Amino acid sequence: MSMLSVLFRRRETVPCTIEINNTWEALGAHLRFDGGVVVHPGDEVIVEGAPVELPYGETGSFRRTAVITRASGVERAWTRATGDLEFMELCEFSFSERARA
Repeated sequence: MSMLSVLFRRRETVPCTIEINNTWEALGAHLRFDGGVVVHPGDEVIVEGAPVELPYGETGSFRRTAVITRASGVERAWTRATGDLEFMELCEFSFSERARA
């Protein structure tokens, strides 16, 4: 790990696929990164593009671009140290559109 990665965050843009189920049997969304990209503790992922609206009873697969903001070395160490104590804080999900200025 370089000295700069210990102190600074970096961003990475990667293509991804979103698979959504909106049926009686299953309700959920799964995000799959292309090229074997891995998200580590402390990283933040924002999927770009228009919100997806899927009618009840359907499933769909959508291509999008995701921006991964990699945690700095300090943030990664802190996340690992406190992750077991604050598990629900790490599980913050939002399926709504966020307005950007």
